[in-house]
Amino acid sequence: MTGLWRRPSGTGRAILETVMASFQIDLPDSVLLATGQSAEELIREAKFLLALKLFEVGRISSGRAAELGDLPRVEFLLRAGSMGVPVADLDEEEMDQEFADG
Repeated sequence: MTGLWRRPSGTGRAILETVMASFQIDLPDSVLLATGQSAEELIREAKFLLALKLFEVGRISSGRAAELGDLPRVEFLLRAGSMGVPVADLDEEEMDQEFADG
């Protein structure tokens, strides 16, 4: 997803329009049957898992990943954590500061 700015004629405002790319993945019917999901459920899960992996490897932010997965950011972070994906990238000194008493 990217954004394009445009200024409608006769207004002083600029509008950010979101441009979305789409692509198609061909899967055998047996894959859909094996998951036990509807096509819509599989698409929703695939979008979440793609967003999760892109977030995990540092290609996109948690906010962008949540947007891609059609989730509120907090829900995305909770689901990411429950799937074993770290949601904070703190070095040792930052960890010590975060968990220091006082």
